[in-house]
Amino acid sequence: MDRQVILNELKKVLVPYTLNKEALNNINEQTDLIKDLKINSANLVDIIIDAENQYHIEIDMDSAERISNVGNCIDVIIEKMGSPN
Repeated sequence: MDRQVILNELKKVLVPYTLNKEALNNINEQTDLIKDLKINSANLVDIIIDAENQYHIEIDMDSAERISNVGNCIDVIIEKMGSPN
């Protein structure tokens, strides 16, 4: 799956959790989930669950800890989509 497609889909997942809507409209792979989008750490868990459901993957704790920006999130999704569950 193309990184841009995942980015566009991820943007939809992030909408309910993002306090900074203007930053959400301009996200790219360097966008920091906490600093730029003002997503609190508790909601990161919800985002991971939503991504798991969206892509039918399982994100383990080690992978979840790597997710700090949009690019990391895309990397984990691509990695898990290529791995058998």
